[in-house]
Amino acid sequence: MPSMLARALLIAFPFAVMLAACGASQQPSAPAVPSAASATSAAPSPSVSPAASGTAAVVGALRFETQRYAVPSGAGPHDVAPAADGGVWYTAQRQGALGYLDPKTGKTRQIALGAGSAPHGVIVDKDGAAWVTDGGLNAIVRVDPKTDAVTVYPLPADRPRANLNTATFDRRGRVWFTGQSGVYGVVDPATKEVRVFDAPRGAGPYGMTTTPDGTVWYASLAASHIARIDVDSGRAEVIEPPTKGQGSRRVWADAQGRVWVSEWTAGQVGVYDPITKSWAERKLPGSDPQAYAVYVDERGAIWLSDFGANALVRYDPATTEFKSFPLEGRAGNVRQIHGRPGEVWAPESATDHIVVVRTLPNG
Repeated sequence: MPSMLARALLIAFPFAVMLAACGASQQPSAPAVPSAASATSAAPSPSVSPAASGTAAVVGALRFETQRYAVPSGAGPHDVAPAADGGVWYTAQRQGALGYLDPKTGKTRQIALGAGSAPHGVIVDKDGAAWVTDGGLNAIVRVDPKTDAVTVYPLPADRPRANLNTATFDRRGRVWFTGQSGVYGVVDPATKEVRVFDAPRGAGPYGMTTTPDGTVWYASLAASHIARIDVDSGRAEVIEPPTKGQGSRRVWADAQGRVWVSEWTAGQVGVYDPITKSWAERKLPGSDPQAYAVYVDERGAIWLSDFGANALVRYDPATTEFKSFPLEGRAGNVRQIHGRPGEVWAPESATDHIVVVRTLPNG
């Protein structure tokens, strides 16, 4: 991570005017259906009523209600992925497990992924299976939604310590993934083949997304760029953002195929349009923003997590307005955001909570 002095200098770079409009989001994964049959492998958290804590806010014609849920102490939830039945999968990074939260009851269960596991990201396939990038196992892990059976796809022996981070599906159902050590790769569930490629500029590949036309992209945190992957050859093409050294951390595609970027070091949100090959960037509000996660909801609004403000931040490209949703208590350290229509979910990795912002009509 860049030094604080370097970060402070980079935040001062100028930024362009944001694009004026944005459509619905591209969901990188299909929802999952959890299995009740695996309750014996579960580890429930203390019961939490859905109305136990929460705040409300109004923005124009919309009302937002925020709700927090506890997960097992020490879980360290890193990423989340919504399930079809209204539940939420999460990676319990510090406990080597994949967790499931039932928001109706506040109960959780956790599935152990194996000795040494340290899961980072989770996405969900069309069949409801959860796919996990596991840095501890140096493998991609599939969890069956009906049986909770765990299948491990280890990286090749000559690719140790990849520091696996994020995954996304392509149109063929293959799982692409990133590793901060300087790699990205793909798992083909049909053949069980795992291929790994060297990133063009070494260490840094982190966030990942797929656009509606099937193009796979990743963000490089250490090398401060985004890259487009040719899913046939595996080659990656570097795309440079306007702000040098801005720390591209996460990426999310919208319905138009534009790639939204959380710029960690510069404290900005950026967007790249592959059709016009143009960029726009805007600094988040506040004196010292740190944009970590990014997500595009079904209305085309952009959600980010701001470590500097300990908040979730909503950006409306149509009005160019930001709205901050402060997190409760001490710093939550939200490292990823996901959602489904009407709900934005975020894991507080530092407090062992998961927060949701629900969007409702105002009136």
